[in-house]
Amino acid sequence: MPADLRPFAASLGLTLTQAQHDQLAAYAACVWAKKDFLNLTSVSDETEIFTRHLADGLVVAAKIQAICRVKQLQRITLADVGAGAGYIGFTLAAALPFAQVTLIESLEKRCRFMNWAALQSHIPVHIKQARLGQGKTQTFDFVTERAMGQLPDILAICMEAVSPNGFFIAFQGEHPQAQDCKLPQNTILLGVENYKLPLSDNKKRHLVLFGKNK
Repeated sequence: MPADLRPFAASLGLTLTQAQHDQLAAYAACVWAKKDFLNLTSVSDETEIFTRHLADGLVVAAKIQAICRVKQLQRITLADVGAGAGYIGFTLAAALPFAQVTLIESLEKRCRFMNWAALQSHIPVHIKQARLGQGKTQTFDFVTERAMGQLPDILAICMEAVSPNGFFIAFQGEHPQAQDCKLPQNTILLGVENYKLPLSDNKKRHLVLFGKNK
Protein backbone atom coordinates (compact mmCIF):
# COMPACT_ATOMS: atom_id res chain seq x y z
CA MET A 1 0.00 0.00 0.00
CA PRO A 2 1.64 3.30 -1.07
CA ALA A 3 2.11 5.84 1.71
CA ASP A 4 1.47 9.51 0.98
CA LEU A 5 4.81 11.20 1.40
CA ARG A 6 3.63 14.65 0.36
CA PRO A 7 2.96 15.89 3.94
CA PHE A 8 6.42 14.73 5.01
CA ALA A 9 7.99 16.41 1.98
CA ALA A 10 6.10 19.62 2.78
CA SER A 11 7.42 19.53 6.35
CA LEU A 12 10.92 19.61 4.83
CA GLY A 13 10.06 22.56 2.60
CA LEU A 14 9.85 20.34 -0.47
CA THR A 15 6.86 20.36 -2.82
CA LEU A 16 6.01 16.94 -4.23
CA THR A 17 3.34 16.96 -6.93
CA GLN A 18 0.87 14.13 -7.50
CA ALA A 19 2.75 13.20 -10.68
CA GLN A 20 6.06 13.03 -8.83
CA HIS A 21 4.49 10.95 -6.07
CA ASP A 22 3.01 8.59 -8.67
CA GLN A 23 6.48 8.10 -10.14
CA LEU A 24 7.84 7.18 -6.72
CA ALA A 25 4.92 4.82 -6.12
CA ALA A 26 5.66 3.08 -9.43
CA TYR A 27 9.31 2.73 -8.45
CA ALA A 28 8.37 1.36 -5.01
CA ALA A 29 6.12 -1.21 -6.71
CA CYS A 30 9.14 -2.37 -8.72
CA VAL A 31 11.17 -2.79 -5.53
CA TRP A 32 8.35 -4.71 -3.87
CA ALA A 33 7.96 -7.00 -6.88
CA LYS A 34 11.66 -7.93 -7.01
CA LYS A 35 12.73 -7.53 -3.39
CA ASP A 36 13.04 -11.24 -2.57
CA PHE A 37 14.38 -12.41 -5.93
CA LEU A 38 17.15 -9.79 -5.93
CA ASN A 39 17.49 -9.34 -2.15
CA LEU A 40 16.77 -5.61 -2.44
CA THR A 41 15.36 -4.90 1.01
CA SER A 42 14.34 -6.57 4.26
CA VAL A 43 11.07 -4.65 4.67
CA SER A 44 7.98 -6.77 5.38
CA ASP A 45 5.46 -4.12 4.30
CA GLU A 46 5.44 -2.06 1.09
CA THR A 47 4.70 1.06 3.15
CA GLU A 48 8.15 0.75 4.72
CA ILE A 49 9.74 1.36 1.32
CA PHE A 50 8.18 4.82 1.48
CA THR A 51 8.68 5.62 5.16
CA ARG A 52 12.26 4.28 5.36
CA HIS A 53 13.98 4.41 2.00
CA LEU A 54 12.16 7.05 -0.05
CA ALA A 55 11.76 9.34 2.96
CA ASP A 56 15.55 9.27 3.37
CA GLY A 57 15.80 10.43 -0.23
CA LEU A 58 13.39 13.30 0.40
CA VAL A 59 15.45 14.52 3.36
CA VAL A 60 18.56 14.90 1.21
CA ALA A 61 16.50 16.28 -1.69
CA ALA A 62 15.28 19.08 0.56
CA LYS A 63 18.85 19.82 1.67
CA ILE A 64 20.10 19.96 -1.94
CA GLN A 65 17.18 22.18 -2.97
CA ALA A 66 17.96 24.59 -0.12
CA ILE A 67 21.63 24.80 -1.13
CA CYS A 68 20.68 25.41 -4.75
CA ARG A 69 18.40 28.27 -3.77
CA VAL A 70 21.14 29.94 -1.73
CA LYS A 71 23.73 29.42 -4.48
CA GLN A 72 21.18 30.32 -7.19
CA LEU A 73 21.84 27.08 -9.07
CA GLN A 74 19.17 26.34 -11.67
CA ARG A 75 20.64 23.15 -13.15
CA ILE A 76 22.88 20.66 -11.38
CA THR A 77 24.57 17.31 -11.91
CA LEU A 78 24.15 14.81 -9.10
CA ALA A 79 25.42 11.30 -8.41
CA ASP A 80 24.37 8.76 -5.81
CA VAL A 81 27.30 6.40 -5.29
CA GLY A 82 26.96 2.83 -4.13
CA ALA A 83 23.39 3.23 -5.33
CA GLY A 84 22.22 -0.30 -4.52
CA ALA A 85 18.58 -0.63 -5.58
CA GLY A 86 18.40 3.12 -6.26
CA TYR A 87 16.34 4.35 -3.32
CA ILE A 88 18.13 7.67 -2.93
CA GLY A 89 18.88 8.31 -6.60
CA PHE A 90 15.37 7.61 -7.85
CA THR A 91 13.87 9.80 -5.14
CA LEU A 92 16.25 12.65 -5.97
CA ALA A 93 15.48 12.42 -9.68
CA ALA A 94 11.72 12.47 -9.07
CA ALA A 95 11.79 15.25 -6.46
CA LEU A 96 14.37 17.50 -8.16
CA PRO A 97 13.50 17.82 -11.87
CA PHE A 98 16.28 20.41 -12.34
CA ALA A 99 18.90 17.78 -11.46
CA GLN A 100 20.60 15.41 -13.89
CA VAL A 101 20.94 12.29 -11.74
CA THR A 102 23.43 9.45 -12.18
CA LEU A 103 23.30 6.27 -10.09
CA ILE A 104 26.70 4.58 -9.74
CA GLU A 105 26.60 0.91 -8.71
CA SER A 106 29.14 -1.88 -9.16
CA LEU A 107 26.80 -4.91 -9.19
CA GLU A 108 25.38 -5.81 -12.60
CA LYS A 109 22.14 -7.34 -11.28
CA ARG A 110 21.27 -4.16 -9.39
CA CYS A 111 22.03 -2.03 -12.45
CA ARG A 112 19.73 -4.24 -14.51
CA PHE A 113 17.01 -3.79 -11.90
CA MET A 114 17.42 -0.01 -11.86
CA ASN A 115 17.26 0.23 -15.64
CA TRP A 116 14.03 -1.78 -15.59
CA ALA A 117 12.61 0.33 -12.73
CA ALA A 118 13.45 3.53 -14.62
CA LEU A 119 11.42 2.33 -17.60
CA GLN A 120 8.49 1.32 -15.39
CA SER A 121 8.41 4.49 -13.29
CA HIS A 122 9.37 7.02 -15.99
CA ILE A 123 11.89 8.57 -13.59
CA PRO A 124 14.78 10.06 -15.62
CA VAL A 125 17.99 8.60 -14.25
CA HIS A 126 21.27 7.51 -15.78
CA ILE A 127 22.60 4.17 -14.54
CA LYS A 128 26.36 3.62 -14.55
CA GLN A 129 27.87 0.27 -13.62
CA ALA A 130 31.19 1.17 -12.05
CA ARG A 131 33.14 1.06 -8.81
CA LEU A 132 34.08 4.49 -7.56
CA GLY A 133 37.83 4.96 -7.34
CA GLN A 134 38.64 2.63 -10.22
CA GLY A 135 39.49 4.30 -13.51
CA LYS A 136 38.81 7.90 -14.46
CA THR A 137 36.30 9.53 -12.12
CA GLN A 138 33.55 11.76 -13.51
CA THR A 139 32.72 14.75 -11.31
CA PHE A 140 29.35 16.14 -10.20
CA ASP A 141 27.99 19.22 -8.45
CA PHE A 142 26.52 17.02 -5.71
CA VAL A 143 27.41 13.50 -4.59
CA THR A 144 25.33 11.49 -2.09
CA GLU A 145 26.09 8.22 -0.32
CA ARG A 146 24.06 6.07 2.06
CA ALA A 147 25.45 2.54 2.21
CA MET A 148 28.81 2.44 0.45
CA GLY A 149 30.95 1.91 3.56
CA GLN A 150 32.43 3.52 6.66
CA LEU A 151 32.76 7.28 6.17
CA PRO A 152 36.45 7.56 7.12
CA ASP A 153 37.25 4.84 4.55
CA ILE A 154 35.27 6.27 1.63
CA LEU A 155 35.47 10.04 2.08
CA ALA A 156 38.53 10.58 -0.12
CA ILE A 157 37.11 8.40 -2.90
CA CYS A 158 33.75 10.17 -2.82
CA MET A 159 35.34 13.62 -2.81
CA GLU A 160 37.18 12.73 -6.02
CA ALA A 161 33.76 12.62 -7.69
CA VAL A 162 32.83 16.12 -6.45
CA SER A 163 33.37 19.08 -8.78
CA PRO A 164 35.18 22.21 -7.47
CA ASN A 165 32.72 24.22 -5.35
CA GLY A 166 30.55 21.10 -5.14
CA PHE A 167 29.13 19.16 -2.20
CA PHE A 168 29.21 15.65 -0.77
CA ILE A 169 26.38 14.54 1.52
CA ALA A 170 26.70 11.30 3.50
CA PHE A 171 23.96 9.55 5.45
CA GLN A 172 24.94 8.54 8.97
CA GLY A 173 23.18 6.77 11.83
CA GLU A 174 23.04 7.61 15.52
CA HIS A 175 26.79 8.23 15.81
CA PRO A 176 28.08 10.22 12.82
CA GLN A 177 31.73 9.63 11.95
CA ALA A 178 32.52 13.12 10.68
CA GLN A 179 35.08 13.85 13.39
CA ASP A 180 36.86 10.56 12.68
CA CYS A 181 37.65 11.54 9.10
CA LYS A 182 40.92 12.84 7.79
CA LEU A 183 39.83 15.55 5.37
CA PRO A 184 41.27 15.25 1.86
CA GLN A 185 42.89 18.27 0.25
CA ASN A 186 40.45 21.09 -0.60
CA THR A 187 37.72 19.45 1.50
CA ILE A 188 35.89 21.22 4.33
CA LEU A 189 33.35 19.87 6.80
CA LEU A 190 30.30 22.12 6.51
CA GLY A 191 28.12 20.57 9.16
CA VAL A 192 26.26 17.64 10.69
CA GLU A 193 22.46 17.73 10.85
CA ASN A 194 20.07 15.31 12.54
CA TYR A 195 16.66 14.32 11.23
CA LYS A 196 13.80 11.89 11.82
CA LEU A 197 11.76 9.83 9.41
CA PRO A 198 7.95 9.51 9.39
CA LEU A 199 6.75 6.61 11.53
CA SER A 200 10.33 6.22 12.72
CA ASP A 201 11.64 4.36 15.74
CA ASN A 202 12.98 7.69 17.10
CA LYS A 203 16.56 6.70 16.35
CA LYS A 204 18.69 9.70 15.49
CA ARG A 205 19.84 9.94 11.91
CA HIS A 206 22.29 12.42 10.47
CA LEU A 207 23.42 14.05 7.27
CA VAL A 208 27.09 15.01 7.08
CA LEU A 209 27.83 17.77 4.58
CA PHE A 210 31.23 18.38 3.01
CA GLY A 211 32.27 21.05 0.51
CA LYS A 212 35.08 21.09 -2.03
CA ASN A 213 37.12 24.21 -2.70
CA LYS A 214 38.64 25.00 -6.07
